[in-house]
Amino acid sequence: MASPTLITPTSKPAPLSAARSKTFIAAASTSLPQPQPQQQPQPLRRNFLSLASSILIPAWIAPAVPAAFAAEDEEYVKETSEVINKVRNTIKMEKSDPNVASAVAELRETSNYWVAKYRKEKALLGRASFRDMYSALNAVSGHYISFGPTASIPAKRKARILEEMDSAEKALLRGR
Repeated sequence: MASPTLITPTSKPAPLSAARSKTFIAAASTSLPQPQPQQQPQPLRRNFLSLASSILIPAWIAPAVPAAFAAEDEEYVKETSEVINKVRNTIKMEKSDPNVASAVAELRETSNYWVAKYRKEKALLGRASFRDMYSALNAVSGHYISFGPTASIPAKRKARILEEMDSAEKALLRGR
């Protein structure tokens, strides 16, 4: 059973204006389209927000924001370059090399750290370097999880991974 407070309205509904209903009836009764009165354009919400933010944020805070992003960006570029080099070195190792298993374990640890750190960064998700790097790391990790750390990567998969590494590195150099 519903409580009486849920049934009773909290405010009075506003009656419809008579001018609107007459215009609607007149427009519906004639076959010719009636010219609509021009309304003044309403200010967009984003315009208001950008104006409000420029007024409310002091000028001494604004220069600090890009510097913080630049520091994070430099760290991202540095760590991504290190992971790219580690992937290339690990993929190029021979199957008979005794250090393959430890190199693969180190690569998986590094790639898991990189993915966990940068996957949650919304600013990086749209970057081409992040997309290509994530795809390549997924392919490498998936191969070693499925076939073991000493299994060599097939030539076709290796070529695709190295191509993604190249495109990620080019995108990093371009700031993308």
